[in-house]
Amino acid sequence: MILVTFIKRGNEMRNPNHPVKGSHTTVDPIREIQDLKDIKRELKKTSSRDYLLFVMGINNGLRIGDLLKIKVGDVVELGVGDTFKLYEQKTGKRNVVMINNDVYKALEMHLPDEITEEDKQEYLFKSRKGGALTRESVAKMIKEWTAGIKGNYSTHSLRKTWGYHQRINHGVGIEIIMERFNHSSPIVTKRYLGIENKEVNAVLMNSVG
Repeated sequence: MILVTFIKRGNEMRNPNHPVKGSHTTVDPIREIQDLKDIKRELKKTSSRDYLLFVMGINNGLRIGDLLKIKVGDVVELGVGDTFKLYEQKTGKRNVVMINNDVYKALEMHLPDEITEEDKQEYLFKSRKGGALTRESVAKMIKEWTAGIKGNYSTHSLRKTWGYHQRINHGVGIEIIMERFNHSSPIVTKRYLGIENKEVNAVLMNSVG
């Protein structure tokens, strides 16, 4: 279980994954596999909707605004390996949502066995008040999910987590991640993922021949 740890700063107590007011911050990916597993375990016990949002977020690399506009009818008949197309709100570019094995299982857990035509018009990530969850509410949720993990986490963290683990754990090249993110150049993607010159320089220590 993830515990919230507070740090004393002057006379105030603050959560380490909340930035100090007025400071410049960079949103982090969730780097440790164990942290991902811990969050998934807790969400699986508490909310199938939140579990699905987290799983779909870290497995698709889309902006949170594009995930939140998905409707039940978009995914209800899809199986593992299927995709559906969407247009990104920010760029207007076409992209796809992939239903991999983890996403499919999360959908199975969240969606009811019987789905009506009316159900298909509902947002997949519906708020308790009706309509889709808002970006602001999801930002608060992610802060709660990552409480106790060092770093600064918000809505971009799910998207960055996908990119980070594709690069680090699956060896996917920057160019492919750039295309998925619909970035204009590899430089933008490197900056987005926080790849620093020292990491690039480190590969020069690798002997060739």
